[in-house]
Amino acid sequence: MTADPRAALDRLIAALEAHFDAIITRRADDDPRVDDAYDVVADAFDVYEDALAQVHGEVLPFVLEEDDDDDDDEDDDEEELDDDELDSELEDSRS
Repeated sequence: MTADPRAALDRLIAALEAHFDAIITRRADDDPRVDDAYDVVADAFDVYEDALAQVHGEVLPFVLEEDDDDDDDEDDDEEELDDDELDSELEDSRS
């Protein structure tokens, strides 16, 4: 199946507009509509970039970051422990 870059671009533009609308009508700091709209933009971006690559051999000049928040949180927790705490955790895990 051949991708349609024009349709993918239209979808991306609509996703960006919906994201903007979700932000300006936000009801709370953690409004799930904003998060949902963000995900739709990210998906539409990927589809558009894939369509450009398939049809025209082109890519966009930027890349979306991978969502590795869970891994980062665990790394941050380990970095905050001092040597004594790490030794204590090792002893506990061996028991």
